[in-house]
Amino acid sequence: MRKRLSGWLALLAAASVAAALPAAASQPDPARPEPVRVTSFSGAFLAARVAEADNDLVSAIDYYKKALAFDPENIGLQQSLMLALISRGRFDEALPYADKLKTAAEVERFSRLALAVDSLRKKEYGQVDYWMKLALSSDLDTLITALVSAWGKVGEGKGAQAVAALDGLKGPEWYRLFLSYHKGLIADAAGLADVARKNYRAASEDVTAGSAAPETWLRAVEAYAGYLSRTGKKQEALAVIDKAGQMATGSLPLTQLRARIESGAAIAPMAGSPTDGAAEALLNLATALNRGGGEPFVQLYLQYALALKPDSDVALVQLAAVAEQQQDAQGAIDLYRRVPADSPLKRASDLQMGLNLADLDKRDEAIAELRRLIDAEPGDMRAYLALGGVYASKEDYRGAATVYDEAVARLESAGQKASSADWNIWYQRGIAYERLKEWPKAEPNFRKALEINPEQPQVLNYLGYSWVDMNMNLDEGMDMIRRAVELRPSDGYIVDSLGWAHYRLGQYDEAVTELERAVSLKPDDPVLNDHLGDAYWRVGRKLEATFQWAHARDLKPDDAVMESVRRKLVEGLPPVEDSKAAAMPAPASAIPAPAPAVPAPAETPRPAPNQRSDTPTVIAPVVPASYTVQKGQSLWSIAADALGNGNRYIEILDLNPELRGNPGRIRPGQELRLPAGN
Repeated sequence: MRKRLSGWLALLAAASVAAALPAAASQPDPARPEPVRVTSFSGAFLAARVAEADNDLVSAIDYYKKALAFDPENIGLQQSLMLALISRGRFDEALPYADKLKTAAEVERFSRLALAVDSLRKKEYGQVDYWMKLALSSDLDTLITALVSAWGKVGEGKGAQAVAALDGLKGPEWYRLFLSYHKGLIADAAGLADVARKNYRAASEDVTAGSAAPETWLRAVEAYAGYLSRTGKKQEALAVIDKAGQMATGSLPLTQLRARIESGAAIAPMAGSPTDGAAEALLNLATALNRGGGEPFVQLYLQYALALKPDSDVALVQLAAVAEQQQDAQGAIDLYRRVPADSPLKRASDLQMGLNLADLDKRDEAIAELRRLIDAEPGDMRAYLALGGVYASKEDYRGAATVYDEAVARLESAGQKASSADWNIWYQRGIAYERLKEWPKAEPNFRKALEINPEQPQVLNYLGYSWVDMNMNLDEGMDMIRRAVELRPSDGYIVDSLGWAHYRLGQYDEAVTELERAVSLKPDDPVLNDHLGDAYWRVGRKLEATFQWAHARDLKPDDAVMESVRRKLVEGLPPVEDSKAAAMPAPASAIPAPAPAVPAPAETPRPAPNQRSDTPTVIAPVVPASYTVQKGQSLWSIAADALGNGNRYIEILDLNPELRGNPGRIRPGQELRLPAGN
């Protein structure tokens, strides 16, 4: 997950040139090692690069400053230091370097943007357009400079001129949503009612363009509904929300906005000032670019947005997500804590904060925080899943089972039929009891999860493999695993379940076929490579078996797998008749617990089915690779139910290009391709 940051300029310049949105925090303090003593330019420079590679920008900044003390005019060092300071949220410290670099072509898009942001903060609006004149620019730079300059004109009282400038901007098709949205915001701020309504409506109805930037499209819907409410058109505002809700099922901001409009509360404009408007533009582009692989680029724009609007809940949450991607749990916590108490994202932020506390081994704090959230809103199942996941992550399955028992009791006491979204509660409770070796309690939970969501591949896989592993309900168990594979053919772990089930039943040729496919899907997983080695050995392909085991060893598995692999590299596998007790399931007359996690003497047993699923995340559950549309569903509701976040419907569009022309054109019974993992 860590990305080398030493290539700041190369990465950011490449991203700028290649950026085409339809295709596509301060960073927290990590635990810092003892500082390296440097007494030379080369020592300071190398220490800075190493710190960047370790994602420790705090140390990198210190070492760059030391290097600059030896060579104060070094432009390359100034560039790296400026970018690191902005990414750390130390914006004011970066400004002197931005001023020095305002004519450096390689970095002017960032230095001059920093100076424009500073002018907006100081209400020196006449300077903004000057700073936004670049010698070199990509399509992305052209849009950014146009939007920021337009908001500078708003500050000068030239709202109509700002709208006209955006009307005249030429560029690729993906500009359309951003331009319509910001022309609506600008006209709203400037009191141009007809222009605001026209552009808000155009942006909110532009679902096709919005598929490339769903977060921006949702913000446009919120802005339009708020505008209608402020102008006395309450029913129209609610209708706009309802229409968007057909795609944005479960959107917390829309749900909260609807409640406020119904109550008659005053709805403030999305951009009440030029600084808010420019911050919104930078936020919109950062979230649209946040497709993975460009975290440094996204961080910069989010930090520019926060420099303009320090309490932006969306920017804070986005930055926290970047910190999590960089495995910086403390940084994510610091950002989540800054989310305002009245934000619709506050509760989800608190849930994620609890999970990050657990990642830091602050288990008691994590439990206390998540318990507080349960007590505050006992009907929110996400909090139970998060708390149960904290217990399960420490292998305290009794504690996890108790939490899930509480969640089930809460659902049953409500007297309502379980919804399709509740399957995960019973599934996780089943896992907890299975790990406690209490199968008679585990099995009914898996069956209940399938009753709620019959085509849930995780549950089909887990229950089916458990049956095969215990030599019971073999036909039904294999059918379940095969169905899970059909639903998620690109999930290496589920395909491995099918292959290892064949192996456990002595069907080695079939095992080789499926395990080869699993390894092709997850080539870097040591357990899957180890399993394929075992299967190769059983069919006489011993040289290939040795290669797979060596590869599994080189992938640095956990201690138990490593010990087994090393032994097999020396001794191979014993004859089948000598290893049946270890390799074959228990007799059907008994109902024992599944195989223990400790490796058998000869062969590495398969881990619990669909490993990694026992610590659930709040936001995005694992999903099938194939999905049948049900009556009344939209792409957004499918993404919300199956992927855990309605905003991810763009991923469905990416996999189903036939819907690009009209994402709303789906019908019951239609088969869609969904991402294979979360």
